[in-house]
Amino acid sequence: MKRACIAAMILFVTHSSVDSIGQPETEDMKLEKHFKQYLDAEFKLHPLYATHTGNHDHDDRLDDLSPQARKASIERTRKTLADLPRLIAYKKLTRPAQIDFEIWQHELKKQIWLAENTDRFANDPRVYSDYITGSVYALLTQSTLPQPVNVRNAIARMSQIPKIVAAAKVGIKNPPKVLTEVALKQNRGAIAFYEKGIFDLAGADAKNADLRDAAKRLVVVLKDYQKFLENDVLPRSTGDWRIGKKRFGEKMPLVLDAGVSADEVLKEAEDEATRVENEMYVIARQLWSQVFPKRTIPVDDANGRRETIRLVLDATSKEHGKADDLIKDARAGVERIKAFIKEKDILRLPNPDRCQIIEMPEFQRGFSIAYLNPAPPLDAKASSYYAISPPPGSWDARRVKSFMEEYNRHILQILTIHEAYPGHYVQLEYANRHPSLIRKILFSGVFAEGWAVYTEQVMLDEGYGKGDLKLRLHQLKWYMRTVCNAILDYKMHCTNITDEEAIRFLILRAFQSEAEAILKVLRAKQSSCQLSTYFVGRMAFQRLRRRLQRELGEKFELGRFHEAALAHGSLPVKYLPEVTRARLKLRR
Repeated sequence: MKRACIAAMILFVTHSSVDSIGQPETEDMKLEKHFKQYLDAEFKLHPLYATHTGNHDHDDRLDDLSPQARKASIERTRKTLADLPRLIAYKKLTRPAQIDFEIWQHELKKQIWLAENTDRFANDPRVYSDYITGSVYALLTQSTLPQPVNVRNAIARMSQIPKIVAAAKVGIKNPPKVLTEVALKQNRGAIAFYEKGIFDLAGADAKNADLRDAAKRLVVVLKDYQKFLENDVLPRSTGDWRIGKKRFGEKMPLVLDAGVSADEVLKEAEDEATRVENEMYVIARQLWSQVFPKRTIPVDDANGRRETIRLVLDATSKEHGKADDLIKDARAGVERIKAFIKEKDILRLPNPDRCQIIEMPEFQRGFSIAYLNPAPPLDAKASSYYAISPPPGSWDARRVKSFMEEYNRHILQILTIHEAYPGHYVQLEYANRHPSLIRKILFSGVFAEGWAVYTEQVMLDEGYGKGDLKLRLHQLKWYMRTVCNAILDYKMHCTNITDEEAIRFLILRAFQSEAEAILKVLRAKQSSCQLSTYFVGRMAFQRLRRRLQRELGEKFELGRFHEAALAHGSLPVKYLPEVTRARLKLRR
């Protein structure tokens, strides 16, 4: 979307009626104007950020990653935060605009804290990977500009990637070993992308001589960068991936903005883990005679109950397809899921449907089996991508078998519900409809992840799967993973738990396979607080649903509730009760 289009869109980003040009500027309008000015400056300074949000004014450029430029950027953030109360009279704003003001103010505070407490450009080599590959991949997959324009911009960006590599060589200091190892894997994927993958995406422009020359030159640069990471950075990668209890406690309220502390999240997650395990045992006990008709059920004590759950999960996990058919199987389940959503009026699905199911590009693989890459908020007509990562070709048969048992035919359905329908894809399409530019750009990951987890149980509660107890047991296992992720997040960064202890916890309490547990521990080392977003968000939706359903009784309509909850964009979940109640007062 070009600058003129954005300016046109801003005319509709209002919480009060504006009938004619020349009407006195309201405080809401002033807020919109100042955020637009702030955003324009951000886009100019950070072209990759602009592309990811759907603004294509700077698609032919990349960021200046020099220490001086990054220092200037955070100083500008400090100034913006300090000026905000002076520029905008908070009390004169309408309530929706006050929420926008609070969201923007909180985001600025978060950025400052992160800059002061985590120097990613020095301590996380992965940060450069998005500039190296994601910057070009995004142009060729999610920009709605004509493909020849995207290819031309891609070539321009490719010519600037050597500067990114040079900045990495200067900037990377003493990262944790685990982050360097992931960066090495991602850069190998980047080399493969510029050797082949980029030409698959370029379509009719694949034979463009300038594109091929630019890619050829870049591969040489990236192979040299690979040697730098292997021979220079890896030997000195002795940094600590743990952020510690103090910083974890400070970071969680800033990153989650959910009105809960780290200790409160841990306590609620531990209580929820006990509840979910009890529910899993009841279902596993019902399935026992079906799965093991000639075997006596284990003793009914703590260890026996977990053994019962584990054995039934292991047996039913063997019901899976072939590794080569993983993407095909996911696509096959989509229409069935969408038809059920419409039949049961879970909510109204987006029309047209712009979600594509693809194999995850190699350079984006690292620790996640799947993701939803949504249409950028400022280029909402672009496609969204539900990407699934098959087991790597380098894995032996044992690891592939374990992987496919973890992502069996039951879990694959839950995964599609979570990532696409009615999970991430549907929710983010709803979010893109909201007129507030602040909410479009500064969206809440807690809201998004919480909704996706919440929908997994909703679908089964409404009858998806026709009461299949195997599907229900695996859905609960999937949710137990969410609960245990929050516990793991805290334990990994606030205690001295070892890898072995963490893996054992995930195997015994979350019923994960050893291979999956190892990957989850790896993921926990690569981020802090993010693993808690799923659980915190899900509990926010569940609490609100419980409260409203009790209040409304027979007048409660599930589809109406869901649409009311999604109608206000992906805003921090602490606002969810307020905005949902306000929307329910209006007609559906």
